[in-house]
Amino acid sequence: MTSTKTNKTPNDGTAFVSGIDLARMFYIDVVRPLIEGQSHSAARLGSGSDVLGFDTPRSTDHGWGPQLHLFVAASEADAVRKIINSNLPEEFHGWPVYFGWDEVAVQHHVHVVPLEEWLKSHLGFDPQVDITIQNWLTTPQQLLLEVTAGAVFHDPDGDLKRVRSKLEWYPNDIWLWLLACQWRRIAQEEAFVGRTAEVGDELGSRILTARIVRDLMRLCLLIERRYAPYSKWLGSAFRNLRIASGLTPHLDAALKATDYPTREAGLCSAYEYIARCYNRLNLTPHVDPETRLFYKRPFRVIGGDRFAEACLAAI
Repeated sequence: MTSTKTNKTPNDGTAFVSGIDLARMFYIDVVRPLIEGQSHSAARLGSGSDVLGFDTPRSTDHGWGPQLHLFVAASEADAVRKIINSNLPEEFHGWPVYFGWDEVAVQHHVHVVPLEEWLKSHLGFDPQVDITIQNWLTTPQQLLLEVTAGAVFHDPDGDLKRVRSKLEWYPNDIWLWLLACQWRRIAQEEAFVGRTAEVGDELGSRILTARIVRDLMRLCLLIERRYAPYSKWLGSAFRNLRIASGLTPHLDAALKATDYPTREAGLCSAYEYIARCYNRLNLTPHVDPETRLFYKRPFRVIGGDRFAEACLAAI
């Protein structure tokens, strides 16, 4: 097919369609008819704000158009690629089918690949075969999201469903270990908010508060069995949690505070709120959710080590 492929996105008022919906329509209307009778699975997985469900009209200013994966047998991949490469239209619903961004060359984004090959290249292992403790502990949560989020359009043999189910969440002992690690991170810095304020380091106290708030948000994602995306979308993912509506006012109070007592009060309210939610998991024996003084110093903390030790003891 002769092509006038460009690196542009529409500027003609084309209505925004979420990336998942665009990919689904493109698969149904264009791709599936091209490979009718060919055994395959189809999905929108991998990187991209649309995979996480956080895309907006702003997302269309670069690298935007229909994207999906076709998973086929290794012996049939070349033949399917040839069909796809030769028959795609230039545009779909006003959006370019061929596009690039930054160093990515202009091309179509229907990725034809065997499932096991994509999993190994994306995760570093094939969960269809085995998932080791090392795999669980060394794979970034963002990558796990890129396999378990998104959308599946066609999966007649259930291969994608099985993979996504196996990766849906950590085994219990791994979950406890990660909870322990997150509580330990909080324990390591929770007293510093007050100590920096005490010596007149207001900026340092604010920075530490922001760091702790971020760690608390990640702890909440663990509590609700949700993988944490990378930093751009951490707040958006947190906002979707059940815990968020009741907790956010306390986090906001701590972040907006212009004096230490107000900052400490916001953090302590947040600590206790999260601790009560943690206890409701019943993963460990009950841990006292009340804040307390940091040894004999006048700084109130949750004592994150207490929760970390409870998690480790339960493994």
